[in-house]
Amino acid sequence: MTNDSRRRSVPTKETETPPEEKERRSNGEQREVRWVQIRLIPIWLRVVLVVVLIVMAAILGAMVGYSVIGEGKAMDVFKPETWQHIFDIMNGKE
Repeated sequence: MTNDSRRRSVPTKETETPPEEKERRSNGEQREVRWVQIRLIPIWLRVVLVVVLIVMAAILGAMVGYSVIGEGKAMDVFKPETWQHIFDIMNGKE
């Protein structure tokens, strides 16, 4: 492993920034070069992905629960009559 591929420590007040990590301005002044990290996946896309995954998990959970535990057909989960029946049971109408 070469020195260039190793991670360098961040300079503190006690240590001086090496000259190769400084950049000269046109007026002769030196300033530190700061590295900016670019995110591979933006935050808004992460939020959208989490929401989509939650919805997919809820749909798959309802299908598995209705077909395996409830011994019905998995696609019946998408019928409004099924949900009306479930809500009627929950509200004590049946």
